[in-house]
Amino acid sequence: MNGDVRTLPDGDLAALGDAGGQAAFAEIMRRHAPSIFRLIRSCTGDAEEALDLTQDTFVAAHRALARYDRVRPLRTWLAAIALNKCRDWGRKRAVRRFLTFAGPIDDAAAAIADDRPSVEDGAADRQELRRVARMIAALPTALKETLILRTIEGMSQSETAAVLSISEKAVETRLHRARKALSDRLHRG
Repeated sequence: MNGDVRTLPDGDLAALGDAGGQAAFAEIMRRHAPSIFRLIRSCTGDAEEALDLTQDTFVAAHRALARYDRVRPLRTWLAAIALNKCRDWGRKRAVRRFLTFAGPIDDAAAAIADDRPSVEDGAADRQELRRVARMIAALPTALKETLILRTIEGMSQSETAAVLSISEKAVETRLHRARKALSDRLHRG
């Protein structure tokens, strides 16, 4: 059956996965996990968190397969779930950060010290890549998601609009603003 599921279109895999076909859902994960991981890592700036959130995304997708509209591209549907997981993660992270700073000052100082990025002995380009990833992760959510979907994930303007439930013109505007904000941040240092 493995040879058969690899040739099936995503919609058929989703139908089989919804009916309990483990091989079909495993094929969905094989096809889409790398791009979903990249999307989430770009949003969070943290590879370890991205692994966890990628798993959460596919667990949520598996539970929701019955609601998947097989007319829509599966990639778009999975990306929307992944972005929702990133938003949830961001809200939880903000609450944890607030609670950390609400605690005793010594505890807060220790938390800040522990949260610093480790000093790499690697090349300057790796440091620059991490710096850009952090700057992308720090963009406002609407701009960050648009930038990631269009430039990193290579989605079309219409696919990006579908994932974010906005117009194609809004995608164009957000992408322009995201690139400008990122450029400004990079030049400020």
